[in-house]
Amino acid sequence: MATVKLDRVCKVYPNGHVGVAEASFDIADGELLVLVGPSGCGKTTLLRMIAGFIAPDAGDIAIGGNSMQGVAPKNRDIAMVFQSYALYPHMSVAENIAYPLKVRKLPRAEIDKQVRDVAAQVQLDQLLERFPRQLSGGQRQRVAIARALISGPRMVICDEPTSALDVSVQSQILNLLQDLRVDFGLTYLLISHNLAVVEHMATRVAVMYLGRIVEEAETDRFFQAPKHPYGAALLTSVLTPEPGLGVPDTQLGAAYPDPLDVPSGCRFHPRCARVMDQCRTIAPQPIAAADGFVECHLYDPRDQRG
Repeated sequence: MATVKLDRVCKVYPNGHVGVAEASFDIADGELLVLVGPSGCGKTTLLRMIAGFIAPDAGDIAIGGNSMQGVAPKNRDIAMVFQSYALYPHMSVAENIAYPLKVRKLPRAEIDKQVRDVAAQVQLDQLLERFPRQLSGGQRQRVAIARALISGPRMVICDEPTSALDVSVQSQILNLLQDLRVDFGLTYLLISHNLAVVEHMATRVAVMYLGRIVEEAETDRFFQAPKHPYGAALLTSVLTPEPGLGVPDTQLGAAYPDPLDVPSGCRFHPRCARVMDQCRTIAPQPIAAADGFVECHLYDPRDQRG
């Protein structure tokens, strides 16, 4: 069963910035889907719509088979972990973790028990009386994760949860997220720019470009043979440790996608090394693959060149 199902979800901001354009995909129970793509392509907008912080202009978001139209964030059975921790500086670790339970008006003893239990899961049980200013970056992110888990969500959304951390701490947090996924039976939706993180954690990958999901696939297949030219360029951009090979040529040129000036046809065509005439004027439609889909004229069944 799908934890989350998106059906042609759209968001356009008042200044004309296309946040998300007709995003459609499913996230099955227990999956860890990672969104990748350039900054400003709509990843965070998409996450915030699923969480309920932003209303879509069109399309539908269903969670557990139920449409979320008009459903408040606190009633979506989803928790969110932010890049910047988003902790309350005047509250102790215990108070920060307990905050989502206050609206439920549970007995104090029950709240304290749940805080102790979840704090032990994330190795914070000895730090409950401290304040955020007294913690390291990794410890603050553990507090944010504990606060997300304490309400017993069906799904956890993570917006680049390790990008603000030292490299030495990132793997600890990522391994913790993986362990918690198994222990609590969680479904994850995560944003990351680090392809090593994606390959290590994800069960599925969705590639986003200028508001559109242009490819979605199982992780192993994506890393072995990405179908969309932008996905292929992302993998090419990973620096190789082999001496003498230098910086790889992604063939993307110097241009950068502008969400205020979306190209006609395929949105990626100004930067695509495999561009064809129809790419400049005709927007590609999603084409089903064995484990997902791709939006690219190279795979149009009416065009045998793919």
